[in-house]
Amino acid sequence: MTDPVVEEAIKKAAVAWVSVDGAAPRGLWCVPVDGALYLVSGMGEQQAPGLARAATAEVTLRGDHGGRIVTFTADVRRVQPGDDEWNTVAPQVGGKRLNASGPTEKLLERWAMDCTLSCLTQAQDTPAVTRPDLPDGSLAEPPRDTAATTPVRKPFRLHKVLGKRR
Repeated sequence: MTDPVVEEAIKKAAVAWVSVDGAAPRGLWCVPVDGALYLVSGMGEQQAPGLARAATAEVTLRGDHGGRIVTFTADVRRVQPGDDEWNTVAPQVGGKRLNASGPTEKLLERWAMDCTLSCLTQAQDTPAVTRPDLPDGSLAEPPRDTAATTPVRKPFRLHKVLGKRR
């Protein structure tokens, strides 16, 4: 049975913070469908290391004000292309995909070949952590190492430097 706070938070979720095997949580876009969260990961989509092979994950959802409202253990299940659940849910998830290149049908074909559609539901017999049991601190972590850099522009010049005059 799903906790009522989890059920309500899932209905409003667009982003879930997901941690697999104790790794740092990642903010992942998701689509709520019938009390479950569906996430797409893989080539050309968001990266969710370990989620495709995981049996469980820790999920944190935030409220409208941006604050954490619930953390729970989720059972992770992969939705297989071509089965009834895929045929029902994948078009809904594809329709919510922002900035998709091309029509939803092409997106779903690519997902079926290169990506994983995961379904996350609250694990049975595991209580959700809500107020007042949530940690008081922000749990913010330092930025992760990255190869990304900021481009440096040439200095702005007010005048043109002229070469030697002959």
